[in-house]
Amino acid sequence: MIMYQVDAFAEEVLSGNPAAVLLLPDWLDEALMQAIARENNLAETAFAVARAEGGWELRWFTPTQEVDFCGHATLATAHVLIAHEGQAAPLSFHTRVGVLHVTQGPSGYRLDLPRLDPEPLDALPAEVAAQFPGGVIAAFRNFENVFVELEGADRVRDFVPDLAAIAGLGPVGLVVTGREGPGGRADFVLRYFVPGAGIPEDPVTGSIHATLTPYWAARLGRSRLTAYQASARGGWLDCELTGTRVMVAGAAVTFMKAEISLPGAERFRA
Repeated sequence: MIMYQVDAFAEEVLSGNPAAVLLLPDWLDEALMQAIARENNLAETAFAVARAEGGWELRWFTPTQEVDFCGHATLATAHVLIAHEGQAAPLSFHTRVGVLHVTQGPSGYRLDLPRLDPEPLDALPAEVAAQFPGGVIAAFRNFENVFVELEGADRVRDFVPDLAAIAGLGPVGLVVTGREGPGGRADFVLRYFVPGAGIPEDPVTGSIHATLTPYWAARLGRSRLTAYQASARGGWLDCELTGTRVMVAGAAVTFMKAEISLPGAERFRA
């Protein structure tokens, strides 16, 4: 069984966010897919199966669970299909959050994501509030994450998370974001923590920009934005708000193509 590892939202290897990608003739047992993701120990492992009527079914697993939405592993899957499997863009992926489309441009790939407007949050969960004794500028959420805006990009970069406390949120993630200062390339910066789903800090994340883009578009009065995810690996994302959709663009590079061996995998069959 062939598996690729791709650095998404990266222009060179060993940067951006690594994702594993397996193209399957049919679905493996869920327990086996979860075991493979646990073995990879990456933020996400993507599994894709071609649909008879066109497009691909796509699922994503963290080291601990299947997730509803993942942008960087979608980009990684599109890269594998285009760069290694001779597929032509645009590509369509059928997922738990609907159909995601990926097109190709001169500087990489463009993800077409659903727009997930920020939802009001009356009070921060205790696990989050304890992280910010000085308070936050704003707090909001979507169906899978809590977001806080801090006073400027430097506070985001300098933030030291209490991962054990954040893990108390379970699979819900914490996004911290702030506006970049004058002269910076980015309009806003961010970091993302989901220790309850086996991801202490995600290096570069596509899915959360489905909410960050409409949030910052309203704050800054512009529909086109540049984001920088200030993790240790770091990554740039070009974002655009277009009605009910959010476009997120970035490059991807292949780090590894491997053949994985699964002797004894029959014990995972239902």
